[in-house]
Amino acid sequence: MNTVVGAADEKFNTRVPLLIIGAGAAGLCAGLAAKESGLDALIVERDAVPAGSTALSAGLIPAAGTRFQRAKGIIDSPHLFATDIHRKSKGEADPAVVAAAARSAAPLVEWLTDRYGLPFDVVDNFNYPGHSALRMHGLPSRTGRELIDRLRQAAETIGIVILTESVAEKLFVDGGGICGIEVLRRNTIPERIGCDVLIVACNGFGGNPDLVRRFIPEMSDALYFGHPGNRGDAIIWGESLGAMASNLSAYQGHGSVATPHNILISWAVIMQGGIQINGEGRRFCDETRGYSEQAAEVLRQPGGFVWGVFDERIAKVARQFEDFRQAEHAGAIRSAESIADLATAMYVPTAAFAAEWDGVANLKSANAQDRFGRKFLKAQGCGPPYHAVKVTGALFHTQGGLAVDSSGRVKRRNGTRFPNLFAAGGAAAGVSGSTAAGYLSGNGLLTATTLGYLAGKAAAEQILS
Repeated sequence: MNTVVGAADEKFNTRVPLLIIGAGAAGLCAGLAAKESGLDALIVERDAVPAGSTALSAGLIPAAGTRFQRAKGIIDSPHLFATDIHRKSKGEADPAVVAAAARSAAPLVEWLTDRYGLPFDVVDNFNYPGHSALRMHGLPSRTGRELIDRLRQAAETIGIVILTESVAEKLFVDGGGICGIEVLRRNTIPERIGCDVLIVACNGFGGNPDLVRRFIPEMSDALYFGHPGNRGDAIIWGESLGAMASNLSAYQGHGSVATPHNILISWAVIMQGGIQINGEGRRFCDETRGYSEQAAEVLRQPGGFVWGVFDERIAKVARQFEDFRQAEHAGAIRSAESIADLATAMYVPTAAFAAEWDGVANLKSANAQDRFGRKFLKAQGCGPPYHAVKVTGALFHTQGGLAVDSSGRVKRRNGTRFPNLFAAGGAAAGVSGSTAAGYLSGNGLLTATTLGYLAGKAAAEQILS
């Protein structure tokens, strides 16, 4: 129902100091941070087992200045990280939120490792577009499923209560603040929970076709590769509350989802020297600008699909990702010992494809730049066997949302801030500016985890003060 109602005469079944909607990475980090500050939070979660957008990602958190980087001789800093974010977003991201996220990421990753045993390390055999240093921190499986499971286990271990199969339907307001919510338990039992502070960490709006058409029309017909629960509850509540929304046209797309298998193909394939070929056997752009903006580029090609093409050396790098191994197991990867045979397997014109491949091979040998401005490195070889995977562009998650300050507190349209409402994760505006091209790899999990942590800590301090 997504309604906001006055609460003058409402009776609550129970009351808690801190209530969190959503047990994704943002909500769980908020709950862990509140507990760290001495306050127990109650988390309500629509799914039977927490998953959210995090579970569909590679689970990589970009962080600058960690001990994991230093151990590998990687020089980085929060300032450099923030500079990269501003460059990619063309200066459209909120400077205060960027600074807070960039500054908090390294302590957060180390805290999760030291306090809860999450075994992070740095992905050091390739870099993602737009990052000036190797700073992607991931767990052994390189999956978001492992990250969300470990965060949930950490929360359960320290006694944080997560009410699963509980859908937040209504927000109750009293004066200028939030005083509680109504949840529907297991689709049948309405329950009203009062609170002193509310953190909305529930979702974006990628799973709401009406909102996507309204704010991101270029992706209205694209494959949606996000969580179906991303229905835009926070945006709908925010409009009723008078909350400020920011950059609702921003989103994270991906230009490499295996079709019809619907399996993510790591962008490591491209960054290691792979290319994309359309149905006419031709390349069509610089593939390394970013996987988010590449989604729309791919969808503009004939039939709305292309082929990702790479050699065995690149495949060995990509196999560190479970999704890629699943794609191989599912038969999504086609292989051949020659480019001519691979062209036949791809159903593309052999002459056109061979000319593109040979041209790239020559550029790699010369350490040169192509007609689109892409620079190929000499180390990026072209040896057999050769591989191809049919991919399409997809919408992963939205990056716009409720405007927040550097602690996650929600702003009103009149410039003031709500006294007891915070937002994080897909509910909050991220740091990607207003377009898909502003998305720097990892922005989603960066703001989910750091803003969740900062909101949980600030909420606990407010309640306990």
